[in-house]
Amino acid sequence: MPAVGGMDRGTGKAYPGNLTPYVTVTCIVAAMGGLIFGYDIGISGGVTSMKPFLNKFFPSVARKQADAAKNKTNQYCQYDSETLTMFTSSLYLAALLSSLVASTVTRKFGRKLSMLFGGLLFLSGALINGFAQSVWMLILGRILLGFGIGFANQSVPLYLSEMAPYRYRGALNIGFQLSITVGILIANVLNFFFAKIKGGWGWRLSLGGAMVPALIITVGSLVLPDTPNSMIERGQHDEARMKLQRIRGVDDVHEEFNDLVAASEASKLVEHPWRNLLQKKYRPHLTVAILIPFFQQLTGINVIMFYAPVLFNTIGFGDEASLMSAVITGGVNVAATLVSIYGVDKWGRRFLFLEGGVQMLICQAVVAACIGAKFGIDGNPGELPKWYAIVVVLFICIYVAGFAWSWGPLGWLVPSEIFPLEIRSAAQSINVSVNMLFTFAVAQVFLNMLCHLKFGLFIFFAFFVVVMSIFIYFFIPETKGIPIEEMGQVWKNHWYWSRYVGEHDFVPNGGVEMGKAKV
Repeated sequence: MPAVGGMDRGTGKAYPGNLTPYVTVTCIVAAMGGLIFGYDIGISGGVTSMKPFLNKFFPSVARKQADAAKNKTNQYCQYDSETLTMFTSSLYLAALLSSLVASTVTRKFGRKLSMLFGGLLFLSGALINGFAQSVWMLILGRILLGFGIGFANQSVPLYLSEMAPYRYRGALNIGFQLSITVGILIANVLNFFFAKIKGGWGWRLSLGGAMVPALIITVGSLVLPDTPNSMIERGQHDEARMKLQRIRGVDDVHEEFNDLVAASEASKLVEHPWRNLLQKKYRPHLTVAILIPFFQQLTGINVIMFYAPVLFNTIGFGDEASLMSAVITGGVNVAATLVSIYGVDKWGRRFLFLEGGVQMLICQAVVAACIGAKFGIDGNPGELPKWYAIVVVLFICIYVAGFAWSWGPLGWLVPSEIFPLEIRSAAQSINVSVNMLFTFAVAQVFLNMLCHLKFGLFIFFAFFVVVMSIFIYFFIPETKGIPIEEMGQVWKNHWYWSRYVGEHDFVPNGGVEMGKAKV
């Protein structure tokens, strides 16, 4: 056992199974649930930098922009509007609330139905936003989009972790994050071209275009098979065995099937999975479900992804240049996520977490220094040389790459693969809820913080990058290559968490200690 978080190989079990074309295609289709989340992240910052959109819905911001350009006043505060940030952040508050409901739906009716609800709700929100005539319609549409994202983010990572063979679980699960990054890139590209449409109505196409990813996940949820874990949970044992044989590509699934059944039987003894989370033996799981998404949002990534065009506009880029810069960062995001897919099951989760943290910290320090040197405290940069813009975009791209192959995908992967079946839906809901809560908080206060903290905003996020890297080093064990139903062993062998997890809390057959499960 290592001195800190380190490696642990669980029970040493190796279930037979292959990466079949069937499971690969299934996971690709399911992972496309991330498109709706990514598209929305990318589209928000783009439309809020389009002048026709601001003139129609947020005229006070448009006036601040005009004054800042004309009088060379403080650039940091030109987008400081509570109503504008509510437009962006209301979605994440709605996602927080719906993820709590999604837990029950996912557990009782299966992962597929949760995905279907997510797609239909997102489709409704996209329609309302595309035809919006007033701010209240925008906010209503965003709330429905949020309800959809809450269901999708709760069910898709669980679906992928349960379908994938354990040796490829990391790569297939990160398909969800890849879809998020592809959604962001598509949104940035569409914003760039839609902003050029004469008549100033391109923002309607940007917002209404969310119907396309909504239809993908809606149709996908209707054709996808349910996971063997979910089918066993609902008493469909024969169908689950046949499904497991098909997705593993082998007939000999006896050991894995029995472990899934044992885990399901134990989970049925848990009458109150939410209350069960408070048991001592689940302390590591609850900690990870809360702190990983908390730290993921306080990397500062959403400052870049939500408001990339707004941010680039603020630091002196023109409207078109800021949208193009957002396209560039979106492309880097996709490419770096592919690196994570390649390496997560080779290099491990801890290595990527820690390397990404160091990379993001260096970039945040450089960007803070660049913006501070040119904008100072008063926010009036004067004429900005071309080399300055190139340096800022370069280091923001390196920062995005660091996030995209570490905290971006692993923030969804690690929580989704460590929870025992009896608390899996409830714990994943907490994971999504904390993620959405802090996504909401960062989105709501960012523009105000930029106005008051100025370039110090990047130092603020850099501090949390240091804290979260220390947390990973000491408290997160390596989970690569360990079957999902055998994950309890990593906590028993961990230098710190072993004080909460007893020898009989997670037994080797994938179940839990029967005598203590009922609450």
